[in-house]
Amino acid sequence: MKQPRSTPRSAPSSIVITGASSGIGEALALLYAAPGVALALTGRDSARLEAVAQRCRTAGSRVDTAVIDVADRAAMAEWLARVDAADPVDLLIANAGMSAGTGDGGETEEQARRILAVNIDGVLNSIHPLLPAMRARRHGQIALMASLAGFRGLPGAPAYCASKAMVRVYGESLRGDLAGEGIGVSVICPGFVKSRMTAVNRFPMPFLMETDAAARLIRRGLERNAARIAFPWPMMAAVWLLALLPPSWTDGPLRRAPRKA
Repeated sequence: MKQPRSTPRSAPSSIVITGASSGIGEALALLYAAPGVALALTGRDSARLEAVAQRCRTAGSRVDTAVIDVADRAAMAEWLARVDAADPVDLLIANAGMSAGTGDGGETEEQARRILAVNIDGVLNSIHPLLPAMRARRHGQIALMASLAGFRGLPGAPAYCASKAMVRVYGESLRGDLAGEGIGVSVICPGFVKSRMTAVNRFPMPFLMETDAAARLIRRGLERNAARIAFPWPMMAAVWLLALLPPSWTDGPLRRAPRKA
């Protein structure tokens, strides 16, 4: 039977979070850390990742860490298989991602391909090694980190917007495919959240949110098995309006908007 849109999920006891060494990933790891909870965390900076892991252990969690590039399909598959064998995964948060734009003179092919590899292949490499076991157990939850930037292409960040649009639509489609198999899927679409990624922005960021507040919103949405967790609402409304308006009305203003470095 298809899951109702907002069927609540039981509290997860085994959680995988990619991109957990900073930003939203770090905040979610610390939020979920508790006695009886097994956390499996990835990141690209070993020192920052270990610092997060130690704080989670202090909170009572068992923590497994791995310094892996999520774009490395084989390494991700091997690690996730080991994690799931030790503690069958209840919740995967495919959070790892990267951002760059055209503010430093344009987007090169190398930059575009790297963003797409991390933000798209990294998500697929996080989901698919766990799907067969989740299907066999008829239990599990997957959260994909998209962005409000995935609703309308912005001249300042072509590859980033494209990658987040793919993640959003893929997650929405996957939710319907897996609903009858006991697996929940939620797509997370944040606006500007304080992190290492946004710290380099040299332009005003409307409705900039604290990382901890964003993590709490995400957790509440996942507890409800929400299809889409989008915030903050004023930014969400503005982006939806941009997506609805004809490009001939919006291309000019967007071309004059500040560019991401």
